[in-house]
Amino acid sequence: MSVVAADAPFADWADAVRNRVERALEQALPESALVPQRLHQAMRYAVLGGGKRVRPLLTCAAGAVFAAPATALDQAACAVELIHAYSLVHDDLPCMDDDNLRRGKPTVHIAFDEATAMLVGDSLQSLAFALLSAPGLLADPAAQLAMAHQLAVASGSRGMAGGQAIDLDSVGVELSVPQLEHMHMHKTGALIRAAVNLGVGCGGALGTPAATALDRYAMAVGLAFQVVDDILDAEASTAELGKTAGKDEAANKPTYVSMLGITPARELAQTLHARALGALDDIDGDTTRLRQLAQTLLRRGA
Repeated sequence: MSVVAADAPFADWADAVRNRVERALEQALPESALVPQRLHQAMRYAVLGGGKRVRPLLTCAAGAVFAAPATALDQAACAVELIHAYSLVHDDLPCMDDDNLRRGKPTVHIAFDEATAMLVGDSLQSLAFALLSAPGLLADPAAQLAMAHQLAVASGSRGMAGGQAIDLDSVGVELSVPQLEHMHMHKTGALIRAAVNLGVGCGGALGTPAATALDRYAMAVGLAFQVVDDILDAEASTAELGKTAGKDEAANKPTYVSMLGITPARELAQTLHARALGALDDIDGDTTRLRQLAQTLLRRGA
């Protein structure tokens, strides 16, 4: 495991975490040669060698506030990233967003086939919970169970999947800004909150005032992340995004840009960023990496 000094530049820390999580994902995913080979090849194709690893970074940054053990953080970070990867595979299917490009390469159903893509998503989801429920991951089994419960709720109909259902129902529908926020607090925000809470759990801090403050941070960051995504979808190119640009507008989906305009959307992202940093002011531990992450996510749409 690579060790980065506490005062190292953010980029060095982030690269070290990404490399560590990448190795952990490589070990957790079944080898391509194992039967059924095509499914295992597609699982590895969907997960490895791409992505910003935002959720694992949030897990590790939150865990660092409480000196959480690296082994537990790696497993938790892998679990939340596997859930995220499965959601992307399913979102790209023709019955959902119908996209052919993800992370700069053909989507899983294009590179393999639709049936395999469905099974990839199913398998990545179950693997996530296998990792998080592994015996001995934490010294306190009750805390480990609470983390698995949080991730399950965040992934299901009261979280990410529910948000996607609302998104599909909202095509061509005029939403209010509060309705749009409700959708994205589930579709995008729920898993980002879970990523932070898993890091808190690895540090044994669930249920503490600091955990409550970090949850407020995660809610603000999760919504800001979506606002910036909407800005990028409107302004960035397909090459820059690694996925098809302008999809939301073409599909007549409500976004913060379509409802507010570019400049007000940027102002909202700034407000949410300030809200996230304000939540960190209530925490005694070292929140440097969380602050840097919030700033990095905001800069994506600057």
